[in-house]
Amino acid sequence: MLKSLNLSIARCINEPWIGGAIFPEMKIEMGESLFYSWLRHVKECQVVQTNWKVSPSWQLRDEGALQRFMEVTGDHFQSKYGYSIYKNNTFLQLLMQAEIDAIGICLNANNVIEAHAVDVAFHKNGLLYRSGRQETGRQETVTQVIKKSVRSAMCMVGYFGVTNGEVIFASPKIHNAVMNDLEPCIADLNALFTENGYGFTARVIANDDFNDHILKPILIASDGVSDTSELFMRGYQLVTMFGDERPIRQRLAKATSSKVVSDDTLSELKIGKIAQTLLREALENGNVNDEEVALLQTKDYPKSAFGIDFPLLVPVAEDCDSARYYTKPLTIQGKQYRLCSQWFEVATNNDRPFLLAWLEEHGFQYDPPRV
Repeated sequence: MLKSLNLSIARCINEPWIGGAIFPEMKIEMGESLFYSWLRHVKECQVVQTNWKVSPSWQLRDEGALQRFMEVTGDHFQSKYGYSIYKNNTFLQLLMQAEIDAIGICLNANNVIEAHAVDVAFHKNGLLYRSGRQETGRQETVTQVIKKSVRSAMCMVGYFGVTNGEVIFASPKIHNAVMNDLEPCIADLNALFTENGYGFTARVIANDDFNDHILKPILIASDGVSDTSELFMRGYQLVTMFGDERPIRQRLAKATSSKVVSDDTLSELKIGKIAQTLLREALENGNVNDEEVALLQTKDYPKSAFGIDFPLLVPVAEDCDSARYYTKPLTIQGKQYRLCSQWFEVATNNDRPFLLAWLEEHGFQYDPPRV
């Protein structure tokens, strides 16, 4: 039987079609897998797709406005920086060539649909799109990033009818010289979005920001994910199995001088995710005494401490409105409780500063490893 199994595996590797799959053509992009998980669990997008491409059969919305935006951006970057971002591409050629590494669609706290479009590039020696003279490579790299950002936004408007969200170009390593050229261009692009009535924000996330805004937030969200299709997450969980025996998000200690979680990292996480991860850990790891645990089961103390209208904790054995509490219980000193899920961060009801202040007051530390 073992010999037969080995032969079957060999056939799968060497023959083009086995079980409906083309094995020699299989390709795993770790960057795309990373952002698939980041969009789902950090940005909390309900719909996520990698390797998104345009279909010529799709109807294009607002074509006239998008053509004008292409002209406006092309003229701006040509006249101000000497960048020909579209070269000889026509409007339709530009859109038909679109391939976005990861797209996420979500409904935000204000019930507005947002799109997050991500292009990611991993270049070991630093992002550079053309070899040869360094100056030429820098210009081509900046041009490509701006073009990809504009095109992603145009695709969101033209094919999804969405005018709000983010267009992100991400790379773990971009040389300072390239970043210095990119930063004013991104600022200009964001101004052009606003001037033309689009609610998009263009971002370049690289170097230390890649660690703070991408890796650390996704590592915070990693423990509860068991989907085997999320290859980056599964790979990270495999690595941690052979390090510290504790789960990564349980490596918690009382702070001595300042919190370890940076504001940059927290800025990517929605308040519900902070409650489900950092608050849960602070409660489970001895950061509260018996008196405060009792107060957290009342209505008055959670209102003043967190701005919420319900007890923060309800013993599992007691009845509660299940729609207002997370299903997964937490354990404090051997007793199980359900944690309130009613967290908001809108202009009229913003619980975020209360929650962050409570975590800091209780000496919360979280130090995910640099990857």
